[in-house]
Amino acid sequence: MTETGKRVTRHRFYKAEQEAGFVEAQKIETAQTQAPSYKLAYRDTDFLLRDELRPLRFQLELMKTDMLLDEAGVGSTLVVYGSARIPSPETAEALIAAAETPEKRAVAERLAAKAHYYDEARKLGRMASECGVVENGMRQFVVCSGGGPSIMEAANRGAADAGADTIGLNIVLPHEQAPNTFVTPGLSFQFHYFALRKMHFLLRARAVAVFPGGFGTLDEFLELLTLVQTGKMKPVPILLFGRDFWNRIIDFEAMADEGVINRDDLKLFHWVETAEEAWGHVVRFYELDCG
Repeated sequence: MTETGKRVTRHRFYKAEQEAGFVEAQKIETAQTQAPSYKLAYRDTDFLLRDELRPLRFQLELMKTDMLLDEAGVGSTLVVYGSARIPSPETAEALIAAAETPEKRAVAERLAAKAHYYDEARKLGRMASECGVVENGMRQFVVCSGGGPSIMEAANRGAADAGADTIGLNIVLPHEQAPNTFVTPGLSFQFHYFALRKMHFLLRARAVAVFPGGFGTLDEFLELLTLVQTGKMKPVPILLFGRDFWNRIIDFEAMADEGVINRDDLKLFHWVETAEEAWGHVVRFYELDCG
């Protein structure tokens, strides 16, 4: 203590938000104070969006999500990838009915035939959340999706069914889109960069479920396989739903036959059809006490 009785502290400078408040309280308006150059750098959006500041924006997208997940006590995640187009069982018939041509109807029927995967994603989200694993005060296997509709919504919905928090990692797209309503508001994130979004999918992932999907799902799945195959990421249970679908999309056996991957690489993932099968792999892999 000093002679004045005030504690000596290392915080000898005003915090950034305090100084920003000082600026807002100023009533002086001159040509100089109104110039863009006079804005505090961290409050100057036009400056932050300059091409030269792209590395800084990378860092901000990395740090914001990481810090907020830490503060929320999220230790690890169960990540769910999958289509934004597969309907829920409740909306499957309406999707078919809305088809305007025979070709569109055929596509709608194929999508509707996959509606059961919505139910499986929802069940998986609920099972992981009900397990309630906590390690060192941090919650484990918190359900994390891309935050969008369809399979992503189903996974978040399953966690919400169990009364658990759930994460959504949205991406800015040219067409209008918004987080599904089952994502915990304080754990709903939006990204500009796909690379940073994909990094956050896997930074905390202790298991990944991959449902039928399009280019985005395929991109995420193959990057995950590459990271594990090359030793950049430790092995985790990779749960691939829909053998018939994926074998039409990728001929894994042919890749091994051609020698472009090792046959043991086919063991990097597990074929599953139900949430029970998928969660069973996770339970056995980590020797969890919940089924």
